[in-house]
Amino acid sequence: MSNIKKIAVLTSGGDAPGMNAGIRAVVRAGIFNNLEVFGVRRGYDGLVNGEIFPMDAKSVANIIQRGGTILKTARSEAFKTIEGRKQAYDNLRSHEIDAMVVIGGDGTFTGASKFIDEFDFPIIGLPGTIDNDLAGTDFTIGYDTAINTVIQAVDKIRDTAESHDRVFVIEVMGRDSGLIAIRSGISTGAEAVLVPEFEVDYDAIMKRLDKSRKNKSSRIIIVAEGDKEGGMIVSEKIKENFPHYDVRLSILGHIQRGGSPTCMDRVLASRLGVAAVEALVAGRRGEMAGLICSEIRFTPFKSAIKHNVKLNEDLLRIIEILSL
Repeated sequence: MSNIKKIAVLTSGGDAPGMNAGIRAVVRAGIFNNLEVFGVRRGYDGLVNGEIFPMDAKSVANIIQRGGTILKTARSEAFKTIEGRKQAYDNLRSHEIDAMVVIGGDGTFTGASKFIDEFDFPIIGLPGTIDNDLAGTDFTIGYDTAINTVIQAVDKIRDTAESHDRVFVIEVMGRDSGLIAIRSGISTGAEAVLVPEFEVDYDAIMKRLDKSRKNKSSRIIIVAEGDKEGGMIVSEKIKENFPHYDVRLSILGHIQRGGSPTCMDRVLASRLGVAAVEALVAGRRGEMAGLICSEIRFTPFKSAIKHNVKLNEDLLRIIEILSL
């Protein structure tokens, strides 16, 4: 058991629906375990600038249903320097804070790892990113909400696509990962999904589109933003092959990062938030709390951030089978 009496919580990197549920869980689990809890505004940048304040149960009331993060988030160039991290450490110690919970993704855990190595400071992480691209958890906080946002948008787009016999190329988020694209592709009945993990077979896609021409009044192609070509070029190639098609491009953008979190994300964030506090109390550090096969698991930061989450090729095969 540790001698931790005061903990801090921050959110860093891109916002994700469910972060507020995670903050709420950390604060209330901390209080339940007789700890004093502090919030840090604007992530690591706020840590460097001393934006640290006490939190209580009331300060996280009525936030579980809200998207974004009440603690705000920001990129921090200062925290990338040893001088900035030293200032952050001094600010934590000035409040007598003994440990920290950080909610974020790859960059967040990279910064946390360096901080632990340099100052021997206990930190546990929660996976908060819509991309679902961290090893050590089946799902990250925000992923389920993001794909449901995509599904709702594509369902609406399909209505107009069918009304006008159009082909819609829809670009979704996923700079390094195609997980949003592939799951939303299956659930919206897309004809094809293009992801950064695999080379695109344009001949196969064009044959599929040509085959479906007489059988369908709408066609949906989903492209992850990190795909080698991107939505714009994919649209142009379809126009070149099928000049008679009415091809439209829709880039969903940041609407995927906002909105009220789904039940799954609220429960996931709540479970992981409680687990993070209990892990600190038990003396753990340098690990990300995740959920694997419905069980809480802990993965060292340096293993979680390797982006070694392998895309399930069977999901692409399912899309091809069901696109007939």
